[in-house]
Amino acid sequence: MIRRALLISSALAFAALLAACSDNGSKPAGNAGAGAAQQASPVGVITLTKGTFPITTILPGRAETFQTADIRPQVSGLIREIAFKEGGEIKKGDLLYQIEDAPYIAAVEQAKAAISKAQASVPSAESNLDRYQRLVGSGATQIEFETAKTTLLQAKAEVESAKASLSAAQIDLDHTRIVAPFDGIIDQTAVNVGNVVSANQTTALTTIRQLDPIYISLTESSTNLLKLRDAMAAGDIKGEANVVFHLILENGKEYNQQGKLDMSKQVVSETTGTFIIRVLFPNPDRIVLPGMYVRATVELGAEAGYSLPQLATSRDANGRLTAQFVSADGKVETRAFENSSPSNNSWLVTDGIKDGDQLIVSGLQSITAGMPVKPVPMKINDNGVVVPAEQPAAGDAQKPAAK
Repeated sequence: MIRRALLISSALAFAALLAACSDNGSKPAGNAGAGAAQQASPVGVITLTKGTFPITTILPGRAETFQTADIRPQVSGLIREIAFKEGGEIKKGDLLYQIEDAPYIAAVEQAKAAISKAQASVPSAESNLDRYQRLVGSGATQIEFETAKTTLLQAKAEVESAKASLSAAQIDLDHTRIVAPFDGIIDQTAVNVGNVVSANQTTALTTIRQLDPIYISLTESSTNLLKLRDAMAAGDIKGEANVVFHLILENGKEYNQQGKLDMSKQVVSETTGTFIIRVLFPNPDRIVLPGMYVRATVELGAEAGYSLPQLATSRDANGRLTAQFVSADGKVETRAFENSSPSNNSWLVTDGIKDGDQLIVSGLQSITAGMPVKPVPMKINDNGVVVPAEQPAAGDAQKPAAK
């Protein structure tokens, strides 16, 4: 009985010890009646200032050649020479194909002989006419005079006909040399030396494409067309000369040339509700090739407001533009904007912001509305990357971070 009582008292003492430990571990440090204050998370911010920014829109498009020519022979004959390198650059007037010209040279010489023969009969006909003109009424009839006059006219007409035949023969001879109609890039040849070709055949011998400058055909909605016309009527855009086009290539890089409006179709597609805008871009290095899909940024004017980088914005369920700001009491504040306009890589907003407001541009994934935050000044560089407002010196950038 004594041993049993000792065991029970030992067990009760151990249980009391565990309970005491448990009570001490469950109590937080500091004031036990209140939770610890939530720690402010650092976020990158930029300070907004009102300014004048361009109004832009991005349009999809496709590159097209400035000029294209399918080369076909204009005379028949044997291909004697191919004078170009396939896929190479050619200049206007360069020889492309040489057709066997011996038959055409003979035709020219024959036409020259026909001229000489026709010219030889003219002096005789002129002498005949002079003689009958003197003898009319005294040994020659009026009919004989008229006949001599007609003979002279026929002789002169034969000379002119022979000259026309010579011109035609010379043209055919010139066409045996097939030359480039303009500067460009030439395709591969469809024939070889020794092949016989026919005048105006349906199959092209090769194709030449002029790539500098180059056309970009852009697709725009009819709704935006009406907005553009309204802006021009309001004076925001002062005509086509003020519209600036910048090209974004397939790899996402901006093309270093500016385009100008060349043509706008005055017909809207019945199936897509869009119309075509054709823009002309310089292409000296032939970076843009026919068939490439590209995007064009079009500057339609300028407006005063606040520029919100697209990387710091999103859309809510109603399609409104939203962004996160730091409120006056240092907490996350979500703002929604009914109206916004694209401006390059940003959205232009005119209402709901004032000078000095801090827009959160980094750390967005780890914050929620109402959460306390610690703003850290940042900036967005030319590549659209958020970086600290104060960049480290070049030497400091090479030093490893302290552990």
